[in-house]
Amino acid sequence: MATDLTAPAPARPDVAPIQRRTLRLLFGTQVIGGIGVTIGIAVGALLAARVAGTAVAGLAQSAAVVGGALLAVPVTRIMNGHGRRPGLVVAYLVGAVGAVLVVVATVTRSVPLLFLGMLLFGGGTAANLQARYTAVDLADPARRGRQLSIIVWATTIGAVAAPNFAALADEVTSGWGLPPLAGPFAFSAAAFVLAAGVLLALLRPDPLLTARRLAAADAPAAPPPDTVEVEAPAALPPAAADAPVAPPAAATVATPAARRGAGMRAAWQVVRGLPAARLGIAAVAVGHVVMVAVMSMTPVRLGESHGDADVLRVVGIVLSLHIAGMYALSPLVGWLTDRLGRRAVILGGVGLLLAACAVAGTAGHHTPRLSVGLVLLGLGWSGTMVAGSTLLSESVPAAVRPSVQGFSDLIMGLSGAGAAAVSGFVMRAAGYPVLTLLAAITVVPLVALALRPVSVGAPDKED
Repeated sequence: MATDLTAPAPARPDVAPIQRRTLRLLFGTQVIGGIGVTIGIAVGALLAARVAGTAVAGLAQSAAVVGGALLAVPVTRIMNGHGRRPGLVVAYLVGAVGAVLVVVATVTRSVPLLFLGMLLFGGGTAANLQARYTAVDLADPARRGRQLSIIVWATTIGAVAAPNFAALADEVTSGWGLPPLAGPFAFSAAAFVLAAGVLLALLRPDPLLTARRLAAADAPAAPPPDTVEVEAPAALPPAAADAPVAPPAAATVATPAARRGAGMRAAWQVVRGLPAARLGIAAVAVGHVVMVAVMSMTPVRLGESHGDADVLRVVGIVLSLHIAGMYALSPLVGWLTDRLGRRAVILGGVGLLLAACAVAGTAGHHTPRLSVGLVLLGLGWSGTMVAGSTLLSESVPAAVRPSVQGFSDLIMGLSGAGAAAVSGFVMRAAGYPVLTLLAAITVVPLVALALRPVSVGAPDKED
């Protein structure tokens, strides 16, 4: 007669098929969501200028950036308590509501409603950013960088295709009685709803909840109710210090547990005790600050040397090359992250950011050289984003991972919005070369953090 001691244990699910299915779904929804985000952003400033005036057009775009950052907080609370699927669905639906409000604001010419709509429109961005973390919940440790980078790369398809849909969307919706430039936001709402529907129906089993169940099954004993165990690997030889490794079963470091729906305070308590997590967040935030500061003022720089007849065409070409640098080679960056190590790629990304600032800052009015600088800027951002996100995800326990990842996106978004705002004042007061110099100086603390010696067997050696 079988007893509890002799009964067979439940079969461990094979995570490989679940992970492949998750990656396929995320890839498809990233393309759809990327179209929704970019098609709105492509006309957002023009639409805001017509409704609210040119002076506040840039603030409307900033509202979308800030909205994406702030919405990361409730979205990650949902994920922390209920899994990735409901969090991503809610984020996309909030973005859809924001897009609808922008359309209504255009019809009614309501400026407050326009800003509210743009703020909520950032939900689409929040969903796209959180998707990259969803890709590594069940990833093999040796392939985390590559699988995260594939989802980042999927954004390229949407970002490249979306501007071409803007004119079509405007033409189609003009027959519905919508004002000019409102159509793209109607298409954005439809894209967000479609992405949410696909994830709601097909993202099963939930990758985060599955990862937590597997971690709980592997744990030798349940931790106390107010702590969660952080895996601390055994001592590693110096040659293996930066190699991605699977977390061991034993746990030696305790951090505050994330209660159901734990927020940013719990995330900060975890990050504060894990140097690798701090490095991951710093890499993502600093890379984003440098990229946004330089990129946002590049069209202004080009406007100083090109007339009205040519400047839009030149800006489009230069920014397209920049976007290609950001996303097109992200699978290669992910492969290098797994092959060379997270810190090595972060430092490589920093080197590219410094080179970008040097090339762009000394380009003068030479457009081809400025274009090279923007491509290097995109590549540097890709290195810090992919390697930093991978390092962060594997450095924290599954119980608090969504909160920490949302904390990272919050810092990244607010830092980018601040960089965009400050860069305009610097550009006006001191010029583009000084702006690139200050952007380069920003990476110094990140270099110091990445080069900080780590004792063998420290909790952050998972990277």
